[in-house]
Amino acid sequence: MSVERIDALMMKKCFLAGAKALEARKDYINELNVFPVPDGDTGTNMTMTIMAAVREINKITDVTVDNLCKAMSSGSLRGARGNSGVILSQIFRGFTKELKGLEYLEVTDLGNSIQHAADTAYKAVMKPKEGTILTVIKAGAERSVELLMEGESQDMVAFTEKVVAYMEDTLKRTPDMLPVLKQAGVVDSGGEGLMTFVRGALAALQGKEVDLDISGVDAKASPAITTGSSEDAADIKFGYCTEFIIMLERDQDKVEKELKAYLQDIGDCVVVVADDEIVKVHVHTNHPGLAFEKALTYGSLTSMKIDNMREEHQEKLIRDAETVAKQQAEEDQREDEPKEHKADGFVVVSAGDGLSDIFKDLGADEVIEGGQTMNPSTEDILQAVEKVPADTVYILPNNGNIILAAEQARNLTEDKKVVVIPSTNIPQGIAAMINFMPGQPAEENTQQMTEEMGNVKSGQVTYAVRDTRMDGQEIKQGDYMGIADKKIVAVEKSLPEVTVELVEGMIDEESELVSLYYGADVTEKDAEAVADLILKDHDDLEVEVQYGGQPVYSYFVSVE
Repeated sequence: MSVERIDALMMKKCFLAGAKALEARKDYINELNVFPVPDGDTGTNMTMTIMAAVREINKITDVTVDNLCKAMSSGSLRGARGNSGVILSQIFRGFTKELKGLEYLEVTDLGNSIQHAADTAYKAVMKPKEGTILTVIKAGAERSVELLMEGESQDMVAFTEKVVAYMEDTLKRTPDMLPVLKQAGVVDSGGEGLMTFVRGALAALQGKEVDLDISGVDAKASPAITTGSSEDAADIKFGYCTEFIIMLERDQDKVEKELKAYLQDIGDCVVVVADDEIVKVHVHTNHPGLAFEKALTYGSLTSMKIDNMREEHQEKLIRDAETVAKQQAEEDQREDEPKEHKADGFVVVSAGDGLSDIFKDLGADEVIEGGQTMNPSTEDILQAVEKVPADTVYILPNNGNIILAAEQARNLTEDKKVVVIPSTNIPQGIAAMINFMPGQPAEENTQQMTEEMGNVKSGQVTYAVRDTRMDGQEIKQGDYMGIADKKIVAVEKSLPEVTVELVEGMIDEESELVSLYYGADVTEKDAEAVADLILKDHDDLEVEVQYGGQPVYSYFVSVE
């Protein structure tokens, strides 16, 4: 089969086929976890990222290359979760930039797009590491350059097959590039996720029968906005829930700020989120026409929807939206409470209800429930930042897999200064917030918080999901493991024993305080018993026990 060029419909088919292939294989990709712990989430993160793009693609009524590119780029960027998801979104972003204004894709367009995809992905990562998804996409770019220079074929299928074959070979060699992969006996999970998508897309390009049905896939975003209300109709101040998207027709650097200010004058519950070429809008108002007229000054409108919140909802809508409406009513109540504008605010990612309470006590304005296995998206973080009434907002990801998404949210925020404190775990986040000094310039606080959290030794305790040998330890499925500094330092059959052994390896002559944050599977009594075991041999230490409520990890441990 020879194909010299593809149109927008074939491009859409290839993308959907790749997305469905990734979704179908996400559990396998999750299992390609270097550590034998129950928190592999690369497949889940990449799937949720790409499904955010699928949602945008499925809204398109006029399928053109430009419209597809916008949906792929914007949808994946805002839905990006975890490092792998953010990098995947940057691959799509770079790929689509090269295709602007085209009606068809030919071999040269495809090859140039792959090169641009690799360049964009590498630029998104401060310290790129070889043997990862970055290496795999770079291999595709290198092979594309070679083939274009040779100029042997204008066949899209033959060209793509050669590029994919080289990428597959590179993926197989990732364990030779990263010793930790070889030790675990796996290829890079992000690279496998990318290749899973590419294999699905290639199958569609080759004319094979591919499954494009995503009706059974949970591709819906968490509803942050609802059209219902738990209030009585007579108590509703603004009666029409109005939603629409502006397709910007020219550069509008101030559109988000200007439009938000205007909508707040004619309504409430205002949400305005701008991307390079689109603006998503939600407002409760008594004059939807005024909102539309103002929006038309910035560009054309699409996806317009008006709901009369005073009318009785249909029975099915009430049943489907009951839980969400209750949550929104509570959110609306909080939003209605006057919030004093301030100099500094905090958005924090927390892994458990107890930890969330700790962060709130330390001054966090918005706490996003998330962490390992449940990474928040760029959009989740962006919305939290928007809610904080402060000139400077500090984001504490508290997980190394969330830092890139936080940085993307920072880059999308224009009306306030956003600082990402690169906390990779909960103890670091707590230390950073404790050492924040009100009144100091952001640069000084950033330096101080970052330095202080670097002085905290952090560890975690969880269980093994498979037999393996790693870091000199023989590990059996079900064993408890103590992990410190990204290494498995203790393995035992007993949870108390492994926790004490972990702490023993973390403390030194200068250590003064040990904090145990116990998880959802541990009782306070059991945690206190572990504290007693630590104090038995170290009566000069102070040991604090606090409820964290986190899943997966029985204990988060910090030593200072």
